[in-house]
Amino acid sequence: MSESKKTILVIGAGGFIGGFIAQKALALGYETWAGVRATTSRRYLQDPRLHFVVLDYGNADAVAEALRAAAPTPEGWDYIIWNLGATKVAHPEDFDRINYQYLMNFVKVLRRENLVPRKLLYMSSLSALGPGDEKGYAPLNADTVPRPNTLYGLSKIKAEMCLEKSNMPWIIFRPTGVYGPHEKDYLMMIESIDRHIDVSMGFRRQMLTFIYVEDLVDAMFLALAAPAEKVLHHKYIISEDRAYTQAEFRALVARHLGTKCVMPVRLPMWTVWVVSAAAEKLAAARGKTSTLNTDKYKIMRQRNWNCDISDAKRDFGFAPQWSLDRGIAETVRAYLASKRK
Repeated sequence: MSESKKTILVIGAGGFIGGFIAQKALALGYETWAGVRATTSRRYLQDPRLHFVVLDYGNADAVAEALRAAAPTPEGWDYIIWNLGATKVAHPEDFDRINYQYLMNFVKVLRRENLVPRKLLYMSSLSALGPGDEKGYAPLNADTVPRPNTLYGLSKIKAEMCLEKSNMPWIIFRPTGVYGPHEKDYLMMIESIDRHIDVSMGFRRQMLTFIYVEDLVDAMFLALAAPAEKVLHHKYIISEDRAYTQAEFRALVARHLGTKCVMPVRLPMWTVWVVSAAAEKLAAARGKTSTLNTDKYKIMRQRNWNCDISDAKRDFGFAPQWSLDRGIAETVRAYLASKRK
């Protein structure tokens, strides 16, 4: 592979996180390819230095043809980041198809076409681990045994197992909730607080963790640059190294919005389940996805999102630079700017 300029392929480059990955790769001097579907918006992929690879992930032969045509050398790319995934779907079986089968097809193609990179970084999720300790609130860590209790989490752990069995040079990231400008789920919470209402679920203590998108992307490139013997075939939890309550999150958002009066509304979990189930059925009938659904309900019900990121600190020097205060300030700034347009 080329030693003059590092090459990278970002799969799922058109999404919220993907746009930040592509920008960071270009800033670091990588020759960068953006893997997208034919229907993917390129709103955040406007840099003329980007190369595009249009992929039909469900068709392995078409993927092979597209990769072979786009590859910068006969050996392919130096690095690949797999950022493609679905967090909500119209039909339950789509979790498995998008989050597991697409990756399985891709890995087989890389092997068959001799396009294996130096490192393949796979974006999994903290949901692959399932519920943690909800009595003593011990942090989730590298030794936590996965017990995913959602279809989303199950699809992610299946994808991880696919990589483990593939003999690929993989690194797996399990980020907690990712937020920042352009992200939609946390935007709903910000919009609600902007309307002076903050809805939370359940009456037991819940500890929340967050990772600002730029910190997550920085961690990716630190891992790619680290010595292979330190990071290959390792799984890393990625988070800011502290947890927050819903009240702390609400207070930060309200302060940066300049909102002095916010009414906290706490719903019992059974009510959340009813609303989630109804929203899911209504969206499915319309052929759409819903942020509120029965799979997401299980995630919202989880009380302990504490994280231990010591492995990432040790192996590639990860040190989050964005506190929730700083990250919310930037996210709210972008939200208010979009309201003025």
